[in-house]
Amino acid sequence: MFKVNELLKATQGKLRGGKTDTKVLGISIDSRTIKKGDAFISLRGKNFDGHDFIEKAIKKGASCIIAERLSTKGLRAKTAFIEVKDTTRTLGEIAKFQREKFDIPVIAVTGSNGKTTAKEMIAACLSTKFKVLKNGGTKNNHIGLPMTLLGLNNSYDLAVLEAGSNHLGEIEYLARICQPNIAVITNVGNSHLEFLKSVRGVYQEKAKLLKYLRNPRIAVLNADDSLLKNKVYKMNNGSIAFSFSIRNKADFSASDIRRADGYIEFLVNKKYRFTLRTLGYYNIYNALVAVSCGRLFGLDYRDIAASLAKFTFPQSRLNLIELKRIKFINDTYNSNPVSLKQALDALDNYYARGRKIFVMGDMLELGKRGEHFHYKAGQDAAAVCDVLIAVGRLSQSAAEGARQCGLDSKNIFTCTSAQEARDILAKRIALCPDDIVLVKGSRSMAMEEVLKF
Repeated sequence: MFKVNELLKATQGKLRGGKTDTKVLGISIDSRTIKKGDAFISLRGKNFDGHDFIEKAIKKGASCIIAERLSTKGLRAKTAFIEVKDTTRTLGEIAKFQREKFDIPVIAVTGSNGKTTAKEMIAACLSTKFKVLKNGGTKNNHIGLPMTLLGLNNSYDLAVLEAGSNHLGEIEYLARICQPNIAVITNVGNSHLEFLKSVRGVYQEKAKLLKYLRNPRIAVLNADDSLLKNKVYKMNNGSIAFSFSIRNKADFSASDIRRADGYIEFLVNKKYRFTLRTLGYYNIYNALVAVSCGRLFGLDYRDIAASLAKFTFPQSRLNLIELKRIKFINDTYNSNPVSLKQALDALDNYYARGRKIFVMGDMLELGKRGEHFHYKAGQDAAAVCDVLIAVGRLSQSAAEGARQCGLDSKNIFTCTSAQEARDILAKRIALCPDDIVLVKGSRSMAMEEVLKF
């Protein structure tokens, strides 16, 4: 709950109507779901302008309107009106104000891959002892993270927030808002290169999460990542780093790794047995993140292991499903060179009596090196799969890479859409229950359509 004078303080806006002591019960950015007493922030997007819905918000009982422009004819005596320069930035400033009202630990998670799963694993473990606020799904951007923080109240013991980015400056913006006490970076890889330019640019962007650390200023970093491992020993501003790894020396390490029937087992610090219901080897790293955070909050290893043993992985991330008696690995949430290699590793290590089929959609936002990364992916696929269906313009390079590496041309198909790929699977490839089909591609390729038989 706020009062209008608090919103004026947080936003540095100007009061254009109404009273400073007006109560605000919540913050809304959607006139369809606004509740009586809420403040309505008129955000502007690519396909909408919240200013067009101010009248609707007022009619539904908004106690305050925050906008970049206000029509005098829209003013109501019982409604407060705050004028600001940028409503999107204003949302962030109000969320920052809300975060600063509560002296509770905030864990922020970022990385090129695995951040949603890591966030969910951390929250699942800590929820056994604490009430945890977390982002819903992948609401990790300049809208989703602030809206999550605005749900903070006295009932929560801590918050676990995922911070995403595909442009320079976005992580710093989110870090300034949430001011984490613990910052987790899962890894750094070739993602969003169209805007971040290089893997070094990705590293510099992710590392901004550390800039706004609050006491006790703890970082949890991947010691197997070539760009992060040195950061473990070069923290500044009184920060402390804890590390996790599979290959290198770390505070939390995995060993004695075994794979079988959709499960992965391993030891943490050579002593504690953990089991995950997943095909993804990389989820060991996500589990180690959860172990690290769990131990920082005093959880016993056995309690953490019990939470992770029953953990349900987010949808469309290496989920093994069955459709019409055919097994599919659904990894359609998104794709980049690192996560694609991880998916191929899962396919390679899955025992199948029949064929291994890979339906590959374009990996987007890779900039000038996009065709190179796709060609390399096709080479990697040729070593794993028996059939490749390449979907999209860039994936034509993957088809060529697979062909050059010896995959028979009669087992390589190219098309432009996920729907066409589905038709190829249904009509041109005689699928049988012994086959396994991996489906993966960037979000906007809508690869989930392949699974709609």
